Amino acid sequence: MDGVLRSHGLPLLFLLGPAAVDLALGPEQVILGLVAASPLVAATLTGRRTTGAYGVLAVLTAALLGVYDRQYEGDAVPAQLVRLALVTAAALVALGACTLRVRREADLQRLSAEAASARASLALGETLQRHLLGPPPVVPGLASAARYLPALRGTRVGGDWYDAFPAAGGGTVLVIGDVAGHDPQAAAAMAEVRGMLRAVAVDATSPAGLLGALDRVMAHPAAPAMVTAVVAVVEPAGDGARLRWSNAGHPPPALVRADGSVRLLERDPERALGVTAGAPRTDAELVLRPGDSLLLYTDGLVERRGGSLDDGNAWLVGELGRHAADPLDELCDRLLAGVEGAARHDDVALLAVRVPGPGSPARARGTLRR
Repeated sequence: MDGVLRSHGLPLLFLLGPAAVDLALGPEQVILGLVAASPLVAATLTGRRTTGAYGVLAVLTAALLGVYDRQYEGDAVPAQLVRLALVTAAALVALGACTLRVRREADLQRLSAEAASARASLALGETLQRHLLGPPPVVPGLASAARYLPALRGTRVGGDWYDAFPAAGGGTVLVIGDVAGHDPQAAAAMAEVRGMLRAVAVDATSPAGLLGALDRVMAHPAAPAMVTAVVAVVEPAGDGARLRWSNAGHPPPALVRADGSVRLLERDPERALGVTAGAPRTDAELVLRPGDSLLLYTDGLVERRGGSLDDGNAWLVGELGRHAADPLDELCDRLLAGVEGAARHDDVALLAVRVPGPGSPARARGTLRR
């Protein structure tokens, strides 16, 4: 009832009010043109049909009041016809204005619904990505940190991932990988490849062997394609650690020595996963000394729209050199801060480990960055 009164109160007032005043003033007191305000007011409060009805009522009321006011006699007829034309025009204008208002309100509701749906999708995507990535990996005997930053566009899920789990022959397997895309399909493919890699790691004796086994599994036509990854194995060795790694078409790991020197562990490129089953895979090896750090990352960290890959790599080496002594959590946050303001169209995943130096804590647990 309250809604009906709010919608029809003013239009009825502007329709019946002038009619009542005209009748009260007596014949030839012509204020009947004021009823034209009724459909104009209705256009702001009601729908098209109701506005049209008020327009018809306004014209009829003006015509009937003209009879009462003797406006169809002699010289008064032309003026009355002009009044009726103006009331009719006001009714048509009101109908057009109401149509525009209703369309705009419908567009606003649609956009609001789309925005709400997008917010829900983003929230769902973030929850899904956190569950797919799982808790931040902990590497026994080493400090560790991990981060994930979704792309600025899309549903905030993607194919980038990191992982760490016990190696079959001892030590810990470190993984950074990237399935092309940043949408739910890429996230599903990432989860599939991540599970495959953990499964084949049971029998693999080296990073190259693990990638080769994964390549054979991915030769199935239904398996995800265009996957890049770095697989590394770290094992305790004296007061440091032995690092072995193999790279399947992925950006090279970054080595930060305790003295602050930085280099990218670049090698002759080997094929991405899922391209050619049986592609040759090789291992590389080096020793991590106390205070040394290793950063595994996806290409979203160094690729910039409008910039070259060399520029991105130079930026990364410079940042790592300037902040080599920072705790790993702070170092990862600094790297992400350097890309958060850029026009990113790809996800970023980071996995960093460090051999504790004298007096350092055994490990630093990473957190998932959203």
